[in-house]
Amino acid sequence: MNEAPPGLTVAIVEDDSSLRRALRTSLRARGYDVRDVALGHEGIVLAADGVIDLMILDLGLPDIDGIEVLTRIRTFSELPVIVLTARDQQSDKVRALDAGADDYVTKPFDIEEVLARIRAALRRAPTAAEINSVVRSHGIEIDLRLRTVVVDGVGVHITKTEWAILEQLVANPGKLLTHRELLKRVWGTQYSTENEYLRVYIGQLRKKLGDAAASPRFILTEAGVGYRWIAQSAPGDG
Repeated sequence: MNEAPPGLTVAIVEDDSSLRRALRTSLRARGYDVRDVALGHEGIVLAADGVIDLMILDLGLPDIDGIEVLTRIRTFSELPVIVLTARDQQSDKVRALDAGADDYVTKPFDIEEVLARIRAALRRAPTAAEINSVVRSHGIEIDLRLRTVVVDGVGVHITKTEWAILEQLVANPGKLLTHRELLKRVWGTQYSTENEYLRVYIGQLRKKLGDAAASPRFILTEAGVGYRWIAQSAPGDG
């Protein structure tokens, strides 16, 4: 049943002791080391100590709100954080993702889904410099260092703005990037609500990559929230 590489430690920040115990049992059964705490301040300490590789974070904590925990952690760490909460409003999801969450899962949840989100978050890297500079998948090749895109053996012209969006997505595989976050990174804070800009450029990128919104292989739309880069290296792509 073990799935985790040796030495990976997951922190559970959750005040419900029965849920915390269930998560701890499931994660340990899959080979993860686990640290679990009930308070937000304790979670911040774990992140600051550098003893964990990923955090599962509830939002409704008894001492400080989970959004505040996340905001504080993001001042000093890019630690992967998966929010696991009963709050299911889209506004709560957007707030958490904008604050720096890598993913968002609502209760009640399926443990296999949580494990899949953990694997995806641990695979992702925060910057292009920290991942393989060449990404190959399903007939496309993207070289993050040379800034080139090849589709089915043919070079494709990507504009400066299209590249800025594509680079953010590819450098964060599996991570849901909100509209606001992408707009801020590409155009600046003054454009953080101009979602139409993104829709236009995402549409252009999909056309150039041979992707389709209805059956995406590369760029997945999370309706009303943002986009994910979902492509994994296909067999034989290396």
